[in-house]
Amino acid sequence: MPATPVIEIRDLHKSYGTLDVLKGVSINAQKGDVVSLIGSSGSGKSTLLRCCNLLEDSQQGEILFQGEPVRWRGAGQTRHPADRAQVTRIRTNLSMVFQSFNLWSHMTVLQNVMEAPLHVLKQDRASVEARARALLDKVGIGDKADVFPAQMSGGQQQRAAIARALCMEPAALLFDEPTSALDPELEQEVVRVIKALALEGRTMLIVTHDMRLAADVSDHVVFLHDGRIEEQGPPESLFKTPQSARLKQFLSHAQAA
Repeated sequence: MPATPVIEIRDLHKSYGTLDVLKGVSINAQKGDVVSLIGSSGSGKSTLLRCCNLLEDSQQGEILFQGEPVRWRGAGQTRHPADRAQVTRIRTNLSMVFQSFNLWSHMTVLQNVMEAPLHVLKQDRASVEARARALLDKVGIGDKADVFPAQMSGGQQQRAAIARALCMEPAALLFDEPTSALDPELEQEVVRVIKALALEGRTMLIVTHDMRLAADVSDHVVFLHDGRIEEQGPPESLFKTPQSARLKQFLSHAQAA
């Protein structure tokens, strides 16, 4: 009997008014899988990730987390999750790392990492602090625990955001363009952390413009074009022997950039 995917998306549709952004996308991630979503701007990558984490409401299709389907109320543009407790439970198990870091500017790095386990999960402060400090060490910024985000580089802030996501002890991590706001040197700091997480067997969905990152860490790569899956497969075949004209064109532009 096949294992139950950590994340399963079936025939997902998402629109904003008359603009169709996702047009029937299906993906899944088994425990330990790293799935990268690539494609040009406007292809639906980030929208798919936000729908997965229930930050956006989809109009059709199913989202299952560890085999549990999201329960919906209404249909089409009026469809919304029916169970807020379920939404909270899913979000606490799908930690998201955003392009823009989203750290609280008035809190130290350590306070940022500790905030959700303390106030959402209601965990013991001493154990949360110990875990938070260990995670800051893990991502290479243990010495920055007591500084504020504005006092750190973008790469350090993004590593703090990753530590914050990990402190929730999630079943999966969602990365939305985690390196696109960084210059190349700082980008590599974050890439090293993501590669280390992949080697640990973390389940991850990664929206990225970095084809080298997708090639190096992914078990499966999905190329989205115009709201649909144009091509997908293991990175070695997708990048070396693309089948569709659109993917070939996309990769040639990515290599030239």
